[in-house]
Amino acid sequence: MVIQYDKRDRAELFRSRLKQAMAQGAMNQSDLARGIGVDRSTVSQLLGGDGARLPNAQVVGECAGYLGVSADWLLGLSDRPESAADLVMQSMTVTEAPRAPVDAQIFDWHREAAGYKIRHVPAAMPDLLKTQAMLEWEYASHLGRTTQQAVAAAQDRLDFMLSAQSDYEIALPLHEVRAFARAEGYYTGLPDAVRTAQIDRIVTLYRRLYPRLRMFLYDARRVFSAPVTVFGPLLAVIYVGRNYIAFRDRERVRVLTEHFDQLIREAAVPDRDFADFLEGLAGPK
Repeated sequence: MVIQYDKRDRAELFRSRLKQAMAQGAMNQSDLARGIGVDRSTVSQLLGGDGARLPNAQVVGECAGYLGVSADWLLGLSDRPESAADLVMQSMTVTEAPRAPVDAQIFDWHREAAGYKIRHVPAAMPDLLKTQAMLEWEYASHLGRTTQQAVAAAQDRLDFMLSAQSDYEIALPLHEVRAFARAEGYYTGLPDAVRTAQIDRIVTLYRRLYPRLRMFLYDARRVFSAPVTVFGPLLAVIYVGRNYIAFRDRERVRVLTEHFDQLIREAAVPDRDFADFLEGLAGPK
């Protein structure tokens, strides 16, 4: 919350914050004068006195730009000294997304959001629930480490999910699950034994973990989603192949949370029917 100041208090606050910004930048009055293109005496006037007069907008803007702070902060209109550009950069980051079942960045985000609900739309069947054989089939050419290390790390993530007291909601497109169950499309060439064991594992874990783990299937002809994960109220991450785009500002997290909730409302297969539906796709044993 920004405190309301009268003119004299605001002028004093401006002088105080201008001195603070100069000190943080290790600048003296001559440095600032050269940086904003004024005489040193002008800077002395900005810093001295106890009057209620503030400098004009151009001078405030020049000071803010040169010192790397927000003009609103200098004037007491904001409690954040960062410039608008810096705030945008902090609210959105782009990080590398390695093609592997074990991703340290994703794991770090899960740890940060421990205790919050995690909403997830994976790019394919969720890695969290995959068998060793499925991980080997899917990621063999991308692991960059021994298979045993990768599988152990994937198990660590599952163990963390079980202990972190976070609820997980996962939304998958219906056609993805059908393609997996039939070994079609992306899953062409998946051995029957691997596919059957994978379905059994998902069903077993799901029935064990429900309702802390809830899975929904949506019809992509009605609604669409890129791969996205919403880590409680903290951040939302969109997966774009080689990179993650992560948002930490409240409004974007809210929008992507509402997007996920729409997938849930439009689900063709609700969470309570997911295990039975998947078993039905697997066929008789």
